[in-house]
Parts: sequence; structure tokens; C-alpha cells
Amino acid sequence: MLARPRRARCTECGVTHVLLPVQWLLRRADAVVVIGAALTAKAAGVGFRRIAGRLGRPAETVRGWLRRFGERVEAVRRLVTVLLRAVAVDPVIPAPAGGAWADALAVIGAAVAAAIGRFGVLGVPSWVWVSAVSGGRLLAPGWPA
Repeated sequence: MLARPRRARCTECGVTHVLLPVQWLLRRADAVVVIGAALTAKAAGVGFRRIAGRLGRPAETVRGWLRRFGERVEAVRRLVTVLLRAVAVDPVIPAPAGGAWADALAVIGAAVAAAIGRFGVLGVPSWVWVSAVSGGRLLAPGWPA
């Protein structure tokens, strides 16, 4: 499913802006749950060609997602750990999961569980929560700063 975001004009400055739904990441034509499935599969040790075949996406596209996330996996883990500590009433930081990718995904899972437990946000996919937390910039250049 490809995104076709709406545009809106700011009443104060007159500039138009793209209104991106939380299910989408900046500069990506695929939904965040599809990209998240690829990142999860990579953490489990699956190669990018097999991931692309499973998701029905071009191999180069999937490789691009994985490379971009791989460049920032440690920064994402640190940022989500801080969020976990802020959201959880009694935060439990996940034990090392066997690599940078697995560690980052374990912290993301713990942070999502803490948000659900504290705020009762049910039915929201984990990767949509990650998109919201990153402002849609999970794979965008310059994030996290």
C-alpha cells in the first residue's frame, strides 16, 4: 500500500506542508509496519533478499532500509531506552539480546509494552508507536540528532 499524503497551507506563514499519517515514515513509500517487519527479520538473522521476497518488495529497497537503520541502531536503542525510563512506572531495561539489532528491538518492545501498560493504548502496532515517537523520522537523514 503506497502513501498519498495530503497537503495543507499554514494560515500564519502561507507555506504548504505535507500531512503525513503516523503509519508512514518520511521519505518512504511503504507503511512503517512493513519496514518494521523487515527490521525484525534482520534482527533474527534473515538476509535482505529473503526479507524482500517475503514482503514482496524490491531487494534494493529492503537493503536500503536495513542499511539506514544499521547506521543508527545504537542511537535508536539509546533514545528508546530513555523513553522507556520516562514512560514506565518501574522500568525494567531488557537484558542484552545478542547483538545491536536484537538489543534495539528488545528495548523497542519493552517501551511499547510500558506505554500500553501506562496509558492503555491498545491495538496500536509497535512500529506505528515507533513512527510516532520518531516523528516519522526513523529512517530519515539526521535522526536522531
